[in-house]
Amino acid sequence: MTNESINPNHEARRRWLAVLARATRPELEKAWALLGALPPLAHVRPAESGMVMLRGRVGGTGDAFNLGEASVTRCALRVGTGALGVGYALGRDRRKAELIAVLDALLQDPARHADLMREVVELLARQQAAQRDATSRAAAASKVEFFTFVRGQA
Repeated sequence: MTNESINPNHEARRRWLAVLARATRPELEKAWALLGALPPLAHVRPAESGMVMLRGRVGGTGDAFNLGEASVTRCALRVGTGALGVGYALGRDRRKAELIAVLDALLQDPARHADLMREVVELLARQQAAQRDATSRAAAASKVEFFTFVRGQA
């Protein structure tokens, strides 16, 4: 795949799905409450749980190795006659995967996109960035510097 063939909407969708997948179920339920009345949901693929193999790399650049398995839940649905929404979430929370799929479908609707981006996705992204920053600061505060003396030096 060349850079010319990458759809900019694909990248935007990838970003909002990543934010939604990192959100907690209560955060997604809160977003659901903002949606109001929705057309009927048509489950293309009802929420189902399975396993995925996690891959790792030593130092981020070494040879890939199988780190272990993790539970993942997926769902695909259509809101009314709109776009197909998908949801993937680590763990076995079927409701969370369904909420992600609903929001994904609605985010593809030009009439709802801007409001949902502002009221849900961008808000969640800011909260997640603040949490990452706080975690990073806490880890940095507990950092221990180790040093050794070479024998014969004082």
